[in-house]
Amino acid sequence: MTTTTATTEAMEARTLRPGLLVSLRTSIAGGVKYQRVDLENQCIDEDGQERSRWETTRIVVDPDEHANAVKVRGKVRALVTGVCAQSDFGLLCPNSRQGDLRARIQEARALATQFNNQAATTRINVRVVAGTIAQDDVEAVRAISGELRDLMATMETGLANMDVKAVREAAKKAKSVGQMLSADAKLRLDEAINAARAAATKVVKAGEQAAVEIDQDTLATLKAARTSFLDLDLDDTDLGAGAGDTETAAPAAPQARAMDLYSMWEDEPEPAPQTPDTPAAPELEMDDDQPEGQ
Repeated sequence: MTTTTATTEAMEARTLRPGLLVSLRTSIAGGVKYQRVDLENQCIDEDGQERSRWETTRIVVDPDEHANAVKVRGKVRALVTGVCAQSDFGLLCPNSRQGDLRARIQEARALATQFNNQAATTRINVRVVAGTIAQDDVEAVRAISGELRDLMATMETGLANMDVKAVREAAKKAKSVGQMLSADAKLRLDEAINAARAAATKVVKAGEQAAVEIDQDTLATLKAARTSFLDLDLDDTDLGAGAGDTETAAPAAPQARAMDLYSMWEDEPEPAPQTPDTPAAPELEMDDDQPEGQ
């Protein structure tokens, strides 16, 4: 199969900005104990269902320290996520902000170290690993294009249903992910986002008393933007014609590159001391997509 010029141009039109895919993990360990008492042993009830019952008691050794740990962990996460775009498949950081990211990680490490050094029963763990995203990484282009296409569709549907909240949430996320796009692609995306936000504002101003007719130009802009982020749909033969092809082979599209993973967390803080009668509770882990909480 011969690679078409149109496919190559589509690839170039969505060239990414080089950057990092950042994996962030935070957890709180220690300071919490759990006591379980079995109330009903495992058995089969009259409906043939397996049933068991127990009671779990949660004991926080030092409530103030634990509450402070939750707050510090939230600050640690906010420092790192604040310089990244939050996508469905992880945190993305353009190369232009890599220096800011490293500085934020150092600041986050300092916060965790400060807490761990004074804590008696609790420890905050932080892990940051980053992988390089090549500017011409086919799989990254596919993933980001697919997410943006879905977000454009959500905005279209939201406007059709007068769902301002859905439109604004999708626009906010698209704006964040758009940091990873090339300048031309970002301009097209921003145009669609601005049009959707303006239409949502009109809906709010009209209120419940009046029906609002959504500008068809806005829907057309969103549809055009969504179409521009169509998946590449390249199979192995599309990535370059073989030597036996009778037609002149077009230049092969760049293959997806292996991610260069490396740790951005150095000199981990020493573990906080544990009192003999306070066994460490299971770590409470949080990944990129989870909200803050205990």
